[in-house]
Amino acid sequence: MSTGSGSLMWFRKGLRIHDNPALEHASKAANFLYPVFVIDPHYMKPDPTAPSSGSSRAGLNRIRFLLQSLVDLDLSLKKLGSRLLVLKGDPGEVIVRCLKEWDVKKLCFEYGTEPYYQALDGKIKGFASAAGIEVYSPVSHTLFNPAEIMQKNGGRPPLSYQSFLKLAGEPSWMSSSLSMTVSSLPPVGNVANFEVSEVPTVEELGYEEAQQDEFSPFKGGESQGLKRLRESIEKKEWVANFEKPKGDPSAFLKPATTVLSPYLKFGCLSSRYFYTCLQDVQKNVKRHTLPPVSLVGQLLWRDFFYTVAFGTPNFDQMRGNKICKQIPWNDDDNLLATWREARTGYPWIDAIMTQLHKWGWMHHLARHSVACFLTRGDLFVHWEKGRDVFERLLIDSDWAINNGNWLWLSCSSFFYQYNRIYSPISFGKKYDPNGDYIRHFLPVLKDMPKEYIYEPWTAPLSIQNKAKCIIGRDYPKPVVYHDSASKECKKKMAEAYALNQKLTGLVSEEDLINLRRKLEEDQKPVVKNKRQRKLTDGLMVSQSGKTS
Repeated sequence: MSTGSGSLMWFRKGLRIHDNPALEHASKAANFLYPVFVIDPHYMKPDPTAPSSGSSRAGLNRIRFLLQSLVDLDLSLKKLGSRLLVLKGDPGEVIVRCLKEWDVKKLCFEYGTEPYYQALDGKIKGFASAAGIEVYSPVSHTLFNPAEIMQKNGGRPPLSYQSFLKLAGEPSWMSSSLSMTVSSLPPVGNVANFEVSEVPTVEELGYEEAQQDEFSPFKGGESQGLKRLRESIEKKEWVANFEKPKGDPSAFLKPATTVLSPYLKFGCLSSRYFYTCLQDVQKNVKRHTLPPVSLVGQLLWRDFFYTVAFGTPNFDQMRGNKICKQIPWNDDDNLLATWREARTGYPWIDAIMTQLHKWGWMHHLARHSVACFLTRGDLFVHWEKGRDVFERLLIDSDWAINNGNWLWLSCSSFFYQYNRIYSPISFGKKYDPNGDYIRHFLPVLKDMPKEYIYEPWTAPLSIQNKAKCIIGRDYPKPVVYHDSASKECKKKMAEAYALNQKLTGLVSEEDLINLRRKLEEDQKPVVKNKRQRKLTDGLMVSQSGKTS
């Protein structure tokens, strides 16, 4: 590399100074450094047709979290004699133009495993290579390099957590210390004719001030991520005894988990630094929990999903996905809408979905509850549709983990015990018998006695009047009846599993259509008398997705 050259540091994820190998390499022996973030209008532009405030791809909570993270990064860069250069446009086109017009000899960015980044980075690397520009793209978003794990497994991703652990071993970077601080950075070079801006506000992006009474309490940025990490690590006994899936999903004033996932998603917090902090705690306590349930185990789950997602074509869909069961999910957009818009008539489910809309986050067990309810538990709606809602609204939405969890919770892959269902009534009641979580997120039910708060449709009309909440008017009736709906779902899952086994997973679209037709026929019972007809009509109404 010639002396006096410039480096371009392209931020995508990895929005931090600490443990940032790409930034460290970019600043070495460089006279000038261009720290760039490209705002992609496809990701950020307001979409008036979207079901809630935000763009077509991201809810406003996540856009706000990202902007806060960029402001924090810019402040950190300014303290080091630099600044964040915010550019707008298609990232691929913008970066190529930067490489053409700026005096750049090095292009550095964190390696991305998602299909979007794989395709984009291939084009960028091709252009840079032809132009004689050095490209440095280290793996630092995960603990392990997914490609190396697959190489150890004969070119295939391990499909169980335990096999992943055996292959992974100890991370190779553990043998050397992480670079946690930067004393200074080279100055920003001449940006020529580029229109460089400061980090925009949500209003400058075209969003009106949202009219809601509650927003996400989690602020974006490296500073916030490190602060939250310190607060978690200080509770040494809590860290040592952490045991997923235990924890209270109804705890919202003080969540029963670290809430570090959004900081890991955007790379505001290094997963490698988090891992070393947890290892330090474990060395200084008498006993601690182990993977898969420990906090270290949660980081390893994250890497497991990243590895499987990286090595599985069509990981984010049912069709063409070799590890996914082919299931004849229904295509009922009305049922999907009642779930998405918190109108199912089940307060536990609706409170969780309301928290998702307001905060962009909810506890992992709460996510399990609503994902099971939408898919194999009650509504039998396709997991891809639920995945899309989570992908857009969660502030910690992560392509590999979100898809992996929906595959798991719908019993489409990884987990196959479809008879184990989260009850939309008893599961929440176990943690919060008084219904405080429901009262907070569904204030229409705040005066409902605790005996009825999980099943308000069972309350006598006099109780409903006293609580100022008439079911069917102020709050919906159940969209289905759980007992009958869950039985029907289990039957459908059994039939689908049998078909997958019979055809060794090679299930065609025609096979699914035939099975769906058969299941619909089976749902039409032969009615012999008036009493049976009355009962049957009630069941069919509940299964159709209409309020009953």
